[in-house]
Amino acid sequence: MRDRHWDQSLRVLLEGYAWLPGLRRSTGSDVVRTRVMGQPALGLCGPEAAQYFYDEKHVQRHGAIPSPVLSTLFGHGAVHTLDGDAHRQRKSLFLSLVTPDSIASLVSCVAAAWEDTVVGWRAGRAVVLFDEASRALTAGVRRWAGVPVETHDVADLAADLVAMVDGFATAGPRHWRARKARTRREAWLGSLVRQVRDGELDAPHGSALEAVARHRDADGELLDPHTAAVELLNFIRPTVAVCWFVAYAGHALHRWPQHREPLRSGGDFAVAFAHELRRFYPFAPFLGGRAAQDLTWQGEHVPEGSLVLLDLYGQNHDSRLWTDPYRFDPHRFVDQEIGAWDLVPQGAGDPHTGHRCPGEPFTVALLAELCTRLAHQDYDVPGQDLTISLSRIPARVRSGFVLSPR
Repeated sequence: MRDRHWDQSLRVLLEGYAWLPGLRRSTGSDVVRTRVMGQPALGLCGPEAAQYFYDEKHVQRHGAIPSPVLSTLFGHGAVHTLDGDAHRQRKSLFLSLVTPDSIASLVSCVAAAWEDTVVGWRAGRAVVLFDEASRALTAGVRRWAGVPVETHDVADLAADLVAMVDGFATAGPRHWRARKARTRREAWLGSLVRQVRDGELDAPHGSALEAVARHRDADGELLDPHTAAVELLNFIRPTVAVCWFVAYAGHALHRWPQHREPLRSGGDFAVAFAHELRRFYPFAPFLGGRAAQDLTWQGEHVPEGSLVLLDLYGQNHDSRLWTDPYRFDPHRFVDQEIGAWDLVPQGAGDPHTGHRCPGEPFTVALLAELCTRLAHQDYDVPGQDLTISLSRIPARVRSGFVLSPR
């Protein structure tokens, strides 16, 4: 294995999703030593590497997520920063709402909001799918979560939630918009939590607002209002981030229209289509953690405290796992069981025991529903910039995918 000892931080910003796969390709190995943010790092890829990465005896998350990412995407004190019993107890807050009934409820809320949105579309008047989806998802998830929002405020809330995702991996205006949006929404949600606890606001039974306000951590104490707001956002924000994939769905149906007809039937093909969107299109480039102790991986020394990076984008496009990986083909997931360590757009492993995103079933169900509805829409695609730059994190369709209803 060849090393890349010089600091790669600038190349990460310039190359984005292509950085770690390119670095591994240049060394001819799934394992590469490098430096990021002035720190030694080991880049890994593959199902076995994912199992190694998700073992808490090997890699821990505490102290691994950079402060700018916490100040925009996840929030300081979020479940993503915890390990061991503290992580499992906090994770139980999220898993308690990952039930078939809760998933169906969220899908129903978002589907109703989507219909309200589509009703407002006028023939020949162009709309931006990314923006329309973000507002429909916001309206649906706020209702599901039990968060009171006036109808006319949904657009502002959607803009803030999108900003938090859009600005986490960059410097400049996008990053500062994300910080301001998070500060604004944490203060608002923290106030709602206090009102629920003081009996001034009724949280719907079984809602995310109620669950967060009543949750007790491993120490037996209620979450402080700021941390409660952080975790409430970690229910709402990822749901709204599904708008990235809805725009990708418009892009995919435009490039490969042969999938429109089978997608209209919904069912298993819609789920397969959702999985292929998440595999094929870029979202999370890699995950990071810190070596919990002095370790070895495939004979390589991993010093305690050093960064360990798991290449998600590279694994989702690995020809050893996916035949013709740069071909968009939902049929690869029809009647196929997906291994817990193979498809990793939102992490790997078992969400009940590790750090895999517990909201993944919500994402898949929402995408299957919204993509099916999109396939039923009758629209034209006017000329626009449909490029997707891999140097931009998070990547997105540059135009947001403009469509013109018929």
